[in-house]
Amino acid sequence: MITFTFPATFSLAGLVVRWETVAAAVAVLVALVIAELIARQTPVDLELEPDAPSSDPEIDGPNHLRADDLLFIAVAALPGAVIGGRLGYAVLHLAYYQADLGALLDYTKGGLELSMGVVGGTITASIVAMLLGAPLGRWLHALAIPLVVLLGLVKLAMVFGGTGQGVPTDFSLTTRYLGDGPWGSLAPQVPSWPSQAIEALATVLAGGLAWFFMAVGIFRRRNGASFFLALGLWAVARAMVATTWRDPAVVGTLSAGQLLAIGLATACALLVIGFASAAAVQRALGGDGEEDDDDAEDDHPVAWPTR
Repeated sequence: MITFTFPATFSLAGLVVRWETVAAAVAVLVALVIAELIARQTPVDLELEPDAPSSDPEIDGPNHLRADDLLFIAVAALPGAVIGGRLGYAVLHLAYYQADLGALLDYTKGGLELSMGVVGGTITASIVAMLLGAPLGRWLHALAIPLVVLLGLVKLAMVFGGTGQGVPTDFSLTTRYLGDGPWGSLAPQVPSWPSQAIEALATVLAGGLAWFFMAVGIFRRRNGASFFLALGLWAVARAMVATTWRDPAVVGTLSAGQLLAIGLATACALLVIGFASAAAVQRALGGDGEEDDDDAEDDHPVAWPTR
């Protein structure tokens, strides 16, 4: 059993700040830095190197994703994440919000549900990316790993606030909080499953598997399928870890949070299959202008030197 005795908050310039908030902010910063590094290595035109001049005469700059687009996309994800997370939280506490629907707009009560928050953030970020004229497929590919990193680090940040503790257990792998609160879970002093830490580890494994598939060249077309693979793997890991949550079962042994995660994983699987089917059809019809490297070489024959 691991016992945490540190306080949940600290004072800074007269303000009371939660350690969990600081850790979550660091998680966002790390994810943005990783996203920017990947964006610089993600070509818009697959036939050119990322550092080469863009083939689009309207774009003044190198052939890689733009950092300013990343900032717009990141900011655009916030309202969707809040709205989606709030709706997901209403699903978790459906009876309460059915009795008082207006309470859904009171952000001081309740919280956000992560699966629906990710869905909402992805939708609004994608809409803004399309409005900017940014290559959505390339951006989804570039943000696959940073998103999983963000989700894993945010879950790890919850350890610093005692949020997301699982059901009490006498198993050896338990955590409890004896320091000054307020902590994010009820009865923090009771040894319980560290569900948030377990989900962080499971998220790392899901991200590592997604990275492996990307590294071996399965997603060479960079059309966004890798994003939904990574998101689907995370959703599967989340549904499995949810067996240790304190949420009540609503359908058989499944909680509402598990049902949302399973639904997200299913939707992602269908999208990945759809991307693969579309790519197969395009190859059968002769391609769509984004040939594989071997095919691209045939379109640019060697210019032999002349005397």
